[in-house]
Amino acid sequence: MSIIDKITGKAKQAAGDVADDPSLRREGVKEERKGEAKDDLAKAEARADDKADEVANLERRT
Repeated sequence: MSIIDKITGKAKQAAGDVADDPSLRREGVKEERKGEAKDDLAKAEARADDKADEVANLERRT
């Protein structure tokens, strides 16, 4: 789930800040971005499904 990736990313960023570990912070940033990308993908898939349904409905009408 993307929310898990986002939360894990934020936690790693915070841990990296506290431990003064830039590599851990970078890993957290990447993980958070991965979660955001998963969200974007899910939204795009939902839009594509909606368009496919719309096309199917229009084809049935004609």
